[in-house]
Amino acid sequence: MRFGPPSFRPGPDPRFPRLSEHERFAFPRPEEAGGDIVAVGGNLSPGMLLSAYEQGIFPWYNPEDPLIWQSPDPRFVIFPQKLHVSSSMEKILRRGDFEIAFDRDFPAVIKNCAEICRKGQKGTWITGDIIDAYTELHRLGWAHSAESYAGGELAGGCYGIRLGNVFCGESMFARRSNASKAAFLTLARLLFADGLAFIDCQMPTPHLAGLGGEEVGRREFLSLLGTSLAETRSAGNPDMADRRGNWAERYGR
Repeated sequence: MRFGPPSFRPGPDPRFPRLSEHERFAFPRPEEAGGDIVAVGGNLSPGMLLSAYEQGIFPWYNPEDPLIWQSPDPRFVIFPQKLHVSSSMEKILRRGDFEIAFDRDFPAVIKNCAEICRKGQKGTWITGDIIDAYTELHRLGWAHSAESYAGGELAGGCYGIRLGNVFCGESMFARRSNASKAAFLTLARLLFADGLAFIDCQMPTPHLAGLGGEEVGRREFLSLLGTSLAETRSAGNPDMADRRGNWAERYGR
């Protein structure tokens, strides 16, 4: 299967074949891209999204643009030994200022990520198509959320995709100070304790840098990704899904 001529209609191309979670698509090699953009077109079906993440690519485009697939150079990642928890955040986590849960309300997390106002941004890249696509991946067991609750109300959270021992973080939001950090740091610690090799943060932000994020070149990132996914396959998990039971039960939240 190959991309046809680029479609300049906004969002996913309805003419492109839908791929199930068990089907894969060969994207152009990111190393050979002239910049961050690897491809244009296609759709957000499960097989397309999973193919992209396995090849170090993700969708990122404005609502008025066609579907754009990107692989930034450099990439922003967090390694287990570099995760930074400030003394103030340690106190917040120890006090239990927030109730932390996993996959309790994925749809609410991704919708809040789309609605939250961000400094320097006029809108959001998390369109209705993105919400529907990642919610479907959540239903299939690939996408997960971590949530912070205060007084029973959702105060912050984050979501992303787990591929074996790699977690691809997508977005986070906070309605209360430190709520997103509490959810993310709790999730990160549990994942690293579970053998995660690194968290892919995609693009650098001061917020993520403060949590231990660092830049790596695209070639190095793709090599790390390939090695991590190969290790997962050799460990007896050929489809790389995180199929080891309900996250809430697994992590005791």
